[in-house]
Amino acid sequence: MIRALVRAFVTLVFLVAIAVAGAALWYRQTIHSDALPESDTEIVIPSGATGRDIARLLADRKVVSSAFAFELLARIEGQRSNMKAGEFVFAAHRPMTDVLHEVVTEGRAVAVWVTIPEGYTAREIASTLAAAGVGSSDGFDATFLHTAPTVDGERAANYEGFLFPETYLVPLAATPEQVASQMFDQFERELPPDAPKLARALGLTVPQVVTVASIVEREAKVDDERALMAGVYYNRLRLGMPLQVDATIEYTFAHHKDEITYADLARDSPYNTYERTGLPPTPIANPGRASLLAAFHPKKSDYLYYVAMQNGRSAFSRTLAGHNANVAKYLK
Repeated sequence: MIRALVRAFVTLVFLVAIAVAGAALWYRQTIHSDALPESDTEIVIPSGATGRDIARLLADRKVVSSAFAFELLARIEGQRSNMKAGEFVFAAHRPMTDVLHEVVTEGRAVAVWVTIPEGYTAREIASTLAAAGVGSSDGFDATFLHTAPTVDGERAANYEGFLFPETYLVPLAATPEQVASQMFDQFERELPPDAPKLARALGLTVPQVVTVASIVEREAKVDDERALMAGVYYNRLRLGMPLQVDATIEYTFAHHKDEITYADLARDSPYNTYERTGLPPTPIANPGRASLLAAFHPKKSDYLYYVAMQNGRSAFSRTLAGHNANVAKYLK
């Protein structure tokens, strides 16, 4: 009985050893094989793709011979969460280890995904693109701030306000002009189809409404207040009151300021909406979909003032006395 058990155990160990050796051989041959891809292959890895998604995509496109082996290799190398999204060209007959290295280091990337958040200024977008490896910040600044696009037949001052915030697949070799066109084209697609008519009904041009949208973008903290806040600005414009928006003054500084001081309120600038009536000369940021919609479809009210509360919402008022009471209550 004991001898039988020993023989069974030895047989089991032998079979396990064979299985392990076979698996190890398969793994080594798989990851070091240079049979795939058979020709140069261009693949777009979507933004947000997981390690498993990328492994399956590469296997489906025959860049690697096994999704399981590729994902296992990424785990062993500790790179499963470091793989990049973007557009890659994988050379023919590359071992799986090289493919993983290229996806991790973006070694053969021809385009990268770049996310532009709502409310970024043109300068902030330029820095974001440069950080992603697309061109230089100075090159984008020169194009974004010194090129005048045509918006609804009107020549805008520059691209500020018209670079739509979105996630873009940007070619690494793209020029600043090409990137600006890519983002501007998306902006035009996001405009309401009747934008010119809506702007005229508000007594403004499309670029001026976009300026309002940019102020809403920098001031509003919750979506359901955007249209109401836009209505406040239109009420003040109609009455000839200065907008008195801190965000327009902040725009004149090279870097973000957490707090606007009384000295800042006295700055001599066309963007000082405390000292000057009307809209600032350009948008102060690049508004997203919700702010554009709010600016073109403002909510009617009698409100002329608002102040931020501690919970992220705003307290609106019709009179200066009511506003001062809110300031005393919420800005202790």
